[in-house]
Order: sequence, then C-alpha cells, then structure tokens
Amino acid sequence: MTTSRLPETLGALKRSPGGARHRSVKDELRANLIDRLRSGGPLFPGVLGYEDTVMPQIVNALLSRHHFILLGLRGQAKSRILRAVTTLLDDAMPVVAGSEVNDDPFAPISKYARTLIAEAGDDTPIAWVGREQRYLEKLATPDVTIADLIGDLDPIKAARGGHMLGDELTIHYGMLPRANRGIFALNELPDLAGKVQVGLFNVMQEGDVQIKGYPVRLELDVLLCFTANPEDFTARGKIITPLKDRIGSEITTHYPESVELGMAITQQEAWADRDATPVRVPDLVAEVIERIAFEARTDRRIDKRSGVSQRMPITVTENVISNAERRAITCSEPEAVPRLSDIYAALSAITGKIELEYEGELVGGATIARELIRRAADATFQERAGGVNTDALVMYFDTGSALQVSDDAVAPAALEGFRTVPGLVELVHHAGLAAKGDVPGTVAGCELVLEALVARRQISRSEGGEYGRATPEPRRRPKQDLYGDGYA
Repeated sequence: MTTSRLPETLGALKRSPGGARHRSVKDELRANLIDRLRSGGPLFPGVLGYEDTVMPQIVNALLSRHHFILLGLRGQAKSRILRAVTTLLDDAMPVVAGSEVNDDPFAPISKYARTLIAEAGDDTPIAWVGREQRYLEKLATPDVTIADLIGDLDPIKAARGGHMLGDELTIHYGMLPRANRGIFALNELPDLAGKVQVGLFNVMQEGDVQIKGYPVRLELDVLLCFTANPEDFTARGKIITPLKDRIGSEITTHYPESVELGMAITQQEAWADRDATPVRVPDLVAEVIERIAFEARTDRRIDKRSGVSQRMPITVTENVISNAERRAITCSEPEAVPRLSDIYAALSAITGKIELEYEGELVGGATIARELIRRAADATFQERAGGVNTDALVMYFDTGSALQVSDDAVAPAALEGFRTVPGLVELVHHAGLAAKGDVPGTVAGCELVLEALVARRQISRSEGGEYGRATPEPRRRPKQDLYGDGYA
C-alpha cells in the first residue's frame, strides 16, 4: 500500500484490509522475521562475521519475544546490530494523530488518545510513523534521570491546558514512553544509576511508574535492547538483580575471527572512494593493516578490558589512503596506491584506538604502534611468502649498505631505489607479492619484505625510514642478589 493511499481516519483504518487489528511490536518483529527466514533473505544487511555465532542467538531472542542485551567490547558492531533490527519492523505504523506515545488506535494507553477516540469515534485522525522513527537510542550515563527516560510533570503544560498538576495530561513523556510500539536501545547499561534501573525495571515488569509522587500506569509495548561491557555487566553492584533477571537473552559479541573477515568488514566500512584521484589498495597492504588490530588484541601491554576496536583498521585504512592520495596529487600520479610506508604516516589512527597497561605506558604508544606494524608485516609476509630465502638481502645490509626511499617518492623512482638491493625486486615477483608490470604494487611488496626483516631484527629501520644493518640488542645487567637467598 502506497503512502498516499494510507487510511487517514480510524473508520477508514478499520475498513482497510488487515487494518482492524492490534499487534504488539514483539509479535510484529517475530512475524516479519519468520517471513524473512522463509524467503532466505539476509537477516541483517551490513553486519558481517556473526552468521554462525551471534545471529542465531538474536533470531532466537526475537522469536522468543525477549528483551535482550549484547555483551561485547567496543567496536564489535553492537549498535549496528540494534539498528539493523529495525529492518524487521513494518514500513509504516498507524497511530492516533497528535499522540506523543505512538498510541495504537485499537489499544490506546494515554489519556489524550482515549479521550480523542471517545469523542471522535471513527473520525479520529490517524497518522503514520515510519520504521526509522520507531527506534530510539540512549547512551546511559550516571547523570541520566527518571525524567529523561520516563518523564516528568510539566507545570507550563498544566497552565496552558488548565489542568490540575496531578493530571496525566500534564506529563512530559521521556524517551521510553515515546518509544512505545518500537525499539528502545540503551547503551552501556551498567553506567545507569541504580534508582533509574529500578524505574526501568518497574516499567518492564509492572508497566507503572511514579512521577513526582503521581502514580502513572503505562502499558508500554516496547522491545528493550541493551549493550554493555562484559566485565561491567558481571561486576557486583553495577546491575540491580531484578533488572538483570528480566532480560530474556544475554548475547556475547566478538571481534572478527579471521583476518579475511576483518578485511571484508574494513573494506565495507572504510571510505575509499575519493573524488580527487582513483584509489587502489593492494591486498597485502590491506592485510597488514588488518593484522595490526589482530596483533594489538594479543599484546600484553594493551588493555584487554577495553579491547581494540574494529574501527582501528577502518580509520588506519582511511589515513593510509589519504597519505597515498596526497602523494598522488602532489606528484601527479595517475592513481593513489598505498604502500607500507604510508601506514607509518597513520600512527595517530593506531595510538588513538588503544589503551595501554602500565608496562605499555612506560614504552609509549607510538613505539608500540611501530612494533605492531612490523609484526603485522612479518605475519603477512609469512602467510604469503613463507619459506622464501632472504639471506642475500640480509647480507647486503650486513656489509654496511643502507637504503632510504622517501614515502613521497613516486612509484617508479621508489622502485629504482629498491633495485639497488640485489634480488629484492626479483624476490617480490617470484613470491607472487606483486605482478611484474605493477610498479606501485611492486614497491609495496618490497617494503613488505624489508619490514618483515626488521620485525625479525635481521635488519634495522630508523624512524626516518632508513634501512640498514641490524643493531645488536643492548645487554641487560643481571639483577643483584641483595639478600643471598637466590632470588634477584
């Protein structure tokens, strides 16, 4: 049914096919989900990597008509999933025109709607609400109040309408009543004050709440979705037990389980289509960027409780492309092709996405970021060209030779610089890291090989980008046994 033909009065709605009925939002989601499962279409477009883990649990929660919570670290697409649930809502929903709480014409909950229907009958005006307007999202913070979520008495509203202050018509409704017949998402639930959690529990369980001592019964029809950090959610005292007990399904999210999947997510989310010049990101560069996040998630110097967001490889990719774009514009190159030296220009996108433990703070975020880049390069090289003999390259630098290729150098000039290292370009082509005719790709492959050797401490790399002989590690002085008990 097109928008122009939607019924505009209660009587017309009753006479329309399938219009004279009341259906809860959970039943609506369930029915539309069943239709989508039968048709075999994608459940939640744009959400990758959860097909066999998270998605089945969400499907079960919706089929069970449960309120649910997503537990996961930052950057695990929790908000993306909640917003994708709205695709299971109807295209348009009829409400009593002028209602602040999306009153169902066949089951109104507000005094305003009940009075209007009693007076106007079948002539009651009907408005239509799209699915996007039926999703409300709120970030829980300690300063969120009952008035924010539930509502408060409005003296101005009472004065203008000539109502008593205790009249229901004087209530200014909060976000939760305004989400009636829709989805209300509350992010970081443990940060919500205890007394507000109690009010939320009352609405979920009993459908009533007291506003400034005035009891209001609201039979809200809403799907409640929450997100939280697993550690905060399980910590004693941060979630009131009755509220936790009323959340039907507890679903744990996770980071991409493979580098290939992470690359697919990054490719989907990163802004790579630039208007200034064509962009081509070599696969090996994209893999190194993705592996930086994987390496960071296992580094003991990085806080595991905060996690390493999937936004890291996304923002790193955008910065890397921007650096290549700048080089292409200033040097009049036909296309922007990132290489590994461009990743070092994106350090700020790495350091801003990691939280360090005490040991990491001593080393410094920039130092750790450079180590992550080199470890990611080595892992990529081993995956793509493991077993290739690099002894000749190491011997070249061991003799005292050095190489520095500016990251602002155009691809042909950079390739000529890498040709001074005997066998380097040939190794890149032989290992399949780049095609022979692909000059920018060959440059990226050469840098990958050298960065892998730096990671293994077979050669060195200065902060200025100069490759040279490996520097020996400083000797550590043995700790002195001060107490003579064999423990230093």
